[in-house]
Amino acid sequence: MSTNIVVPTLGESVTEATIAKWFKNVGDAVAADEPLVELETDKVTVEVPAPAAGTLTDILVAAGETVAVGAILGVLGAAGAAPAKAKPAAAAPAAAPVAAPAPAAASAAGHPAPSAAKLIADNNLNAAAIAGSGKDGRITKGDVLGALAAPAAAAPAAPRAEDPREQRVKLTRLRKTIANRLKEAQNTAAMLTTFNEVDMTALNSLRAQYKDAFEKKHGTKLGFMSFFVKACVTALKEWPAVNAEFTPEEIIYKNFYDIGVAVGTPNGLVVPVVRDADKLSFAGVESAIAGYGKKARDGKLTMDEMTGGTFTISNGGVYGSLMSTPILNAPQSAILGMHKTMLRPMVMPDGKIEARPMMYLALSYDHRIIDGREAVSFLVRVKECIEDPQRILLDM
Repeated sequence: MSTNIVVPTLGESVTEATIAKWFKNVGDAVAADEPLVELETDKVTVEVPAPAAGTLTDILVAAGETVAVGAILGVLGAAGAAPAKAKPAAAAPAAAPVAAPAPAAASAAGHPAPSAAKLIADNNLNAAAIAGSGKDGRITKGDVLGALAAPAAAAPAAPRAEDPREQRVKLTRLRKTIANRLKEAQNTAAMLTTFNEVDMTALNSLRAQYKDAFEKKHGTKLGFMSFFVKACVTALKEWPAVNAEFTPEEIIYKNFYDIGVAVGTPNGLVVPVVRDADKLSFAGVESAIAGYGKKARDGKLTMDEMTGGTFTISNGGVYGSLMSTPILNAPQSAILGMHKTMLRPMVMPDGKIEARPMMYLALSYDHRIIDGREAVSFLVRVKECIEDPQRILLDM
């Protein structure tokens, strides 16, 4: 008895996937629930397990091809079953008698008028390349003048010879989706970025004081991200437009705080979402982020874990970035960019100059929904919460 291997449901709005690779060849023995094939969707990579134990007798869709949800990918037979025989090619149908084409009727189509003919000859043009607008398609003087005025169509460039020092890698569905979404955000939003800087002294001191006890009690490290997530939630509550979504007819205010945290992976940038971040403890936020980071590196993030965020935080500082203008994660209206902490000379309130650990912050936002005053005030509130972490605990 044979069993079909089908494309499973891949998540809301996902209707197709690309075959990334087969883990088994035709004729290989397969255990139940053993990964058979890897599918690549717009956002995640999914392994399809064997629905039963047996032998892979047929692969119907090769790597690189695109399939719809529910499509049959291959066939499993009983243990030891022989591979399916190749289907014989259908015989070519006998050639039907082809009637000779009738002689073309005499027509003025393409024949230039006398005034047009002179212009064509004087300018060394190809009459066959000029569309005639006169009676029966005759080329008029105006048609020739139009051809002269129009920029000459560039000849298709000859394909560039491949250089043996180059390596060409086909774009994955994830990379294509990232490119399309980022370009769409640039094309559709009135995107603007405002900057500020934050003194990390107080936060560094707090982490140094409590990080060991925190990890011992909660089983997770006390990082910077939980403070920034909590600081953003505090600011979002005060400036709700930054947590809202713009549509052509209305503004959708989100009365919940699902914070996306951008994570770089070998396959591209993904943004898992920390749900209801306002209700989580610092340990809860850190555990969620650590778990998502491991899943992202292992390619195990699900569609549900990467959809529905209301605001995003991107930490380019882990790669050494000193300053950037992050691109919106549509349909969200704002994104916070964190950067590298560096010692810089700062003038203190008493006039003294001290070396302080400073980080630049960038808030990119959709100016259609967020005014400059709101964006700047939001970023100032985040700065205040990081420079004085007690504000987060007191919701101030």
